[in-house]
Amino acid sequence: MTTLSNWGRWGEDDQLGAINLITAEKRRQAAALVRDGVSISLAHPMITETTADNPNPLKHTMVADGGADNPSAYSMDRYEILYHGLAHTHIDALCHIFWKGKMYNGHSREEVTQEGCERNGIANLHEGVFTRGVLVDMAWMRGVDYLEPGTAIYPADLEAWEKKAGVRVESGDAVLLRTGRWARRAEKGPYAGAAGLHASSAKWLKDRDVALLGSDMAADVMPSGIEGTGLPIHELAIVALGVHLIDNGDYEKLTREAQQRDRWTFLLTLAPMRVEGGTGSPINPIATF
Repeated sequence: MTTLSNWGRWGEDDQLGAINLITAEKRRQAAALVRDGVSISLAHPMITETTADNPNPLKHTMVADGGADNPSAYSMDRYEILYHGLAHTHIDALCHIFWKGKMYNGHSREEVTQEGCERNGIANLHEGVFTRGVLVDMAWMRGVDYLEPGTAIYPADLEAWEKKAGVRVESGDAVLLRTGRWARRAEKGPYAGAAGLHASSAKWLKDRDVALLGSDMAADVMPSGIEGTGLPIHELAIVALGVHLIDNGDYEKLTREAQQRDRWTFLLTLAPMRVEGGTGSPINPIATF
């Protein structure tokens, strides 16, 4: 928490964290990656049933169905969702996690109340995110469809992927980690535990100045193997580094398109809901080749 800290790096009042690394030049670089004009959703379909990995399914209620007799009728519906967890594709705000009473940039947890987050809320990303996305496909690197739960990914593994893919993660990049979680779930059903980053990988994220971290589950290997914390990558990334996290992204189609092109970088765009004081938001990230 101390040696990896970005607190004060962009000023005492900063609430964007590592998103500051996405400069105008970085956006121009990302835009130049669009060659084929092919866009891919990175959101998994909302899960509407209660499962072992989704105790809070989406509740979709129709409140008007158009009617049969009124020629000018319309349909409307209501969504109810608790999106944090291990099922719905969402982004975590920097007020989502605390360490010893503090959140990113040293702000007190007392600035988060029943009214919402006074600091570090998701509305700070209301301009959206537009940067180079890098798919780090650890299952592909190991020649398997998916990694088994509990498989830890270390900095040496990330560097081995860079060597195999011919890509180096750079400042301002969004790193999307594929473990094959959805492929395994489709084959074997919902399950406990997860493949993911070992806590030691947080220094690699800092050294590369990663602006945004996404994964197809929660980024962390589970169980973490670190006494006193179940999600050390979550805590280090959000609190110390100021890196927003995308959880439960779906990169199955993305990896097929990347393998076909032998291209692991692309334009990544996303925009959370503009909820003042929100701790995060459901999202539909888009990769464009």
